[in-house]
Amino acid sequence: MKLSRLLFGTMCSLSISACDHTGPGIEAVLGLAPTEEQFAVVRDRFAEICETDLSKKVVQPAEGYLKFPYLIPAGYYKQMWDWDGFFMGSYFCFKGKPEHLQWWALNLLEGVDERGYVSGCATTQGPRPIFGDFAMKPFLAQGVVKASEGIGSYDWVGEPYHKLRQVISYREETQQDSDTGLFFWQIAMQSGADNNPALNYYKDDKRSFLACDASAWQYLEYANMAVIAEKLGYSDDAADFKKKASELKEAMLRILWCEDDGMFYNVNRETGDWYKRVSYSCFVPLYAGIPSKEQASRMVNGYLLNEDHMLSPNGLRTLSKQDPDYNNINMISPFSNWQGPVWPIATFIYCNGLKNYGYDAEVRLLAFKMGERLIRDYEEYGSLHECYDAETGAALSPADTYVDKDGKFVGFVSWNLCTEMLLALQ
Repeated sequence: MKLSRLLFGTMCSLSISACDHTGPGIEAVLGLAPTEEQFAVVRDRFAEICETDLSKKVVQPAEGYLKFPYLIPAGYYKQMWDWDGFFMGSYFCFKGKPEHLQWWALNLLEGVDERGYVSGCATTQGPRPIFGDFAMKPFLAQGVVKASEGIGSYDWVGEPYHKLRQVISYREETQQDSDTGLFFWQIAMQSGADNNPALNYYKDDKRSFLACDASAWQYLEYANMAVIAEKLGYSDDAADFKKKASELKEAMLRILWCEDDGMFYNVNRETGDWYKRVSYSCFVPLYAGIPSKEQASRMVNGYLLNEDHMLSPNGLRTLSKQDPDYNNINMISPFSNWQGPVWPIATFIYCNGLKNYGYDAEVRLLAFKMGERLIRDYEEYGSLHECYDAETGAALSPADTYVDKDGKFVGFVSWNLCTEMLLALQ
């Protein structure tokens, strides 16, 4: 069964045929592929760490504003976050516990206001209004589908279905470009990739970009809303959401794809020009299955698995090595650093995209290397980090100085759990 099917449920007609390709020599950069025995040791050890310790740290009991048990990144962060929760919830679905993703969705649905706005961050005291409204990212419908498939029923979402529609309408009203139909972030921090150079994140930078990641995530939301509507008997809605998904995909291919460079770029909304920064967010369309086989091959071989751009000795960078802003600075405030370091969640997203297009051997090696790194991290610190230096492999944020009242390193767990999924499904 395909990885995307196992992890994220039915996506309407989003299946992709594997492409023929010539490997770009990933072993020359990452090292030789592991033997079956070596792979099994890493797979089983990381699964043990997650089962006995890490997965227990992210679950919190219902309290105050959060009426259902909720998921936190654990360690440095104590809040419930939108896409952290989605990916952690997907991990629990993989572990046969879909109720965690269901509770994540119910907590978010409880917070939908009359406009359709729902905060991307919440605490037991209520929504956390940071950086303006900070509306949640397009993940709610995807989470509902995944949870429902795990539970074996969509009945629970029948009553709040109208809220799901409100959330879609709010995003269309506030974050969809009227001229192109593409989507943008209200502020770059909303994207989750805090200081992504492909977006505007400085307060005095007022540019706005038609965004590869915002549009790709919304494409998946439309596709999953179609599934939900169909399951609940709203056939007209289902047809409408399928149409919106198709139109959005066409707009992405027409406007965000640069044929000369073989890459998706963000586009300046004011000038209509491509903003040619090769970052993590350029590859989210691979995850969503947007490009053709030929386009995917150009992206993967020209950039993602190219050591001059994203491929490093320690995994896949979050920004091209050629970018003038490329760095591996250890920071977590006010931004977490997405300008180069290797992030486990970015690796998970990259690998899902690679898996979609038939790069199974490459995904296996990337999963193995990430598993090895996280095991070493855990054995040294008793926890994990957000990201790792792409050139040296050194653990980055949170820094060693972030300790609790007992002097113990606080660490970071969150979506790093998803590495177990990559290792288990090879």
